[in-house]
Amino acid sequence: MPELPEVETVRLELLNQLQLPLTLRKITFHRADLRNKFNLKLLKSFEGQKLENIARRSKYLLFQFAKGGILSHLGMTGHWRIEVVPIRFRKHDHIQMDFSSGQTLLYNDPRRFGFFDGFQQISEHSLLKHIGPEPLSDDLTGEVLRENLKSRSGAIKSVLMNQAVVAGVGNIYASEVLFKAGLNPSKRASSLSQKDCDLVVRELKIILQKSIHLGGSSFDDFRHVSGEKGAFQNHFLVYDQAGLPCCKCGQKIQKKALSGRSTYWCRVCQK
Repeated sequence: MPELPEVETVRLELLNQLQLPLTLRKITFHRADLRNKFNLKLLKSFEGQKLENIARRSKYLLFQFAKGGILSHLGMTGHWRIEVVPIRFRKHDHIQMDFSSGQTLLYNDPRRFGFFDGFQQISEHSLLKHIGPEPLSDDLTGEVLRENLKSRSGAIKSVLMNQAVVAGVGNIYASEVLFKAGLNPSKRASSLSQKDCDLVVRELKIILQKSIHLGGSSFDDFRHVSGEKGAFQNHFLVYDQAGLPCCKCGQKIQKKALSGRSTYWCRVCQK
């Protein structure tokens, strides 16, 4: 499932290619739902309005109009692409947005785990109300992270993936960050010192920026708007490296299930 760098990569590509503002001439739904049933009345109300910006909150894309906007989550296999006339439709194209530029934005999702909904005020949408600080903004500091961890007794790796604690971090980047910070993924979150939290925040910002620069991780189904793959998966230090030698000490990378998710770490470097 795409995490922050993958969604940010899509956002930047769309902004580069669509050259906003553009008027949304028509939105068409080729099925009645994805993970949720479409709110057709609200979504159709954006026809005739100008798309002013494409933002991101956590793992969500936000298509922002003058009066509200559209929220898009890519799920496991969703991706956006841009077509021009004549449009070449593909199997599993579910949503179509036609713009005044002659460009058409198409959402394709074979497994249909994506989420697509409208909002009038971003702060009012139930999926966005309780999301924590954005890691690439000044809102996330070591002090803020430590405060958010004080009451969290779970494993730090699982807690980092809690969107109420930090926005946009999933399985891949939680594993990579904890390796760079030298912290065992099973360590109790509330036990992290201020020094630990400062290090986690520093490494998190570095790793996320590096992944965005490389176009994200195409470990499973993620593709760019152009259809190309990201390259950060070629730089994994521990994620999906079970049985391979640690890049620091040479010991084998370990793997276990933690809160139902595959977790990778070095038992020497992350005691």
